[in-house]
Amino acid sequence: MDYIDYYKTLGVSKDASPEDIKKAYRKLARKHHPDLNPDNPEAGRTFQQINEAHEVLSDPEKRKKYDQYGKDWKHADQFEEARRQQSAYESQAGYEGNPFGGGQHYTYTGEGGDFSDFFSSMFGGGGGRKQSRFRGQDIHAKLEITLTEAYTTHKQTFTINGQNIRITLPAGIEDGQEIKLAHYGGPGVNGGPKGDLYITFGIKNDTNFTRKGNDLYCDVPLDLYKALLGGEQIVDTLGGKVKLKIAPETQNGLKVRLKGKGFPVYKQEGVFGDLYVTWQIRLPTHLSEKEKALFQQLSEER
Repeated sequence: MDYIDYYKTLGVSKDASPEDIKKAYRKLARKHHPDLNPDNPEAGRTFQQINEAHEVLSDPEKRKKYDQYGKDWKHADQFEEARRQQSAYESQAGYEGNPFGGGQHYTYTGEGGDFSDFFSSMFGGGGGRKQSRFRGQDIHAKLEITLTEAYTTHKQTFTINGQNIRITLPAGIEDGQEIKLAHYGGPGVNGGPKGDLYITFGIKNDTNFTRKGNDLYCDVPLDLYKALLGGEQIVDTLGGKVKLKIAPETQNGLKVRLKGKGFPVYKQEGVFGDLYVTWQIRLPTHLSEKEKALFQQLSEER
């Protein structure tokens, strides 16, 4: 990967303040936005470079890694871990002085320098030295599914870093829940194991239910006559329709509990929360003269 000087891209110095970086980014973003430069085929690429530079330099942690490692900043954690382990190895092996051996010191210069030479000397097996194996980096990703999808155990295919991954998602996954897929992360070094993949789930509600833990809540309209005289009412659940008996003189806002008709409990086969139905009594409209007279008569009787 070619080295890109993010400071030069934004036109700021290396000691620029966060405010200076933000100001420079906004000015350049407006100037090179593709929508404002429809006749310039290079505008899109320039705009992308500006966004990339701002993303790194506006984040204190990313900027610190970029200042130290240049184009290899994304591998900073792996590099530091490699340096710690190599230092420990050479200490045990009796090396003195520079823990990396050979009197070599690696310092990023900011002009295309990288740490590939360091990794080559460390892991390349030069001089008969034992090659070190290092675990790959962990990857964190977010996957969005619907509440309906989370209700059932199903297979899901998604792509991360160009790799298609197909997994079985157990029913009952919650919004913000994180699961770990071992050895689906970054590649190891010198045959070391892959890192892990951590997926955080976002649940989009595509239903009329409100979820609280494993319980579901919903409002169901009920006509006045059925509320007064009683009867039966069909109610939708995520598992299908159910028929409920309506007691005479049911009051508006009455909450009814349907045990086991809520959301499935994560990794507990056949175990569900409850569904709470709140009756919302609907008053009749567009009354005929006869209906109005009957209601008047009822009012007088009461």
